[in-house]
Amino acid sequence: MNEQAMKEVVAQILSCVLKEMASPSGQCHSCAPEDGPVPVELSARHVHLSEKDAIALFGAPLTHARDLSQPGQFLCKERVRLIGPKGVMDNVAILGPSRGKSQVEISKTDARALGVDAPVRQSGDVAGSPGILLSSATGLVGLEEGVIVAARHIHMAPEDAARFGVSDKDMVSVRLGTERPVVFEDVLVRVSDKFKLAMHIDADEGNASGWKKGVDGVIVARSGQGHEH
Repeated sequence: MNEQAMKEVVAQILSCVLKEMASPSGQCHSCAPEDGPVPVELSARHVHLSEKDAIALFGAPLTHARDLSQPGQFLCKERVRLIGPKGVMDNVAILGPSRGKSQVEISKTDARALGVDAPVRQSGDVAGSPGILLSSATGLVGLEEGVIVAARHIHMAPEDAARFGVSDKDMVSVRLGTERPVVFEDVLVRVSDKFKLAMHIDADEGNASGWKKGVDGVIVARSGQGHEH
């Protein structure tokens, strides 16, 4: 590298550092973030149960069947029936471990079949959502609230967030490279050292986009913080 090229590189780095120091967000927007692949996983209908509700339904705490992609999360051996005002759904998966409050995550298509007006929410945000009945071969539990359509989101470890140039609770747009390419907007970024990189969409979104196992997405826009779901 000649002297002039070296000067240009140093000037570019210095400019980036100065802009980063001046930026309120502490990020250098002139340095292009990573646009590499994000694994996209389909999140089918499932239930999260409190330990109290699990015991009421099955007489014992939930039992592990197999690990899921997110560390510490697992599919349970138990299955449950959803009973709504207009329909029922059998053999619905339960994901562990137990939570403080039970929650049902379904698609908009499922919601219409069951007869419930489930809002699009991030996991855990169930206030004011409709209730439903859960049943097993030996028990019945009524939820006063807790039925939602899970909003699309990306799990990231802190090192992933740094690589992609995003922060926890940022909203991004992601393009799926399928036979029916689509850009999903308003994708919430969730950052934790307990997470593994993966974007989650529901069955309706998967069908509309032609999702198949192994599909990746690419972040094509970043809108920053200030959007709450």
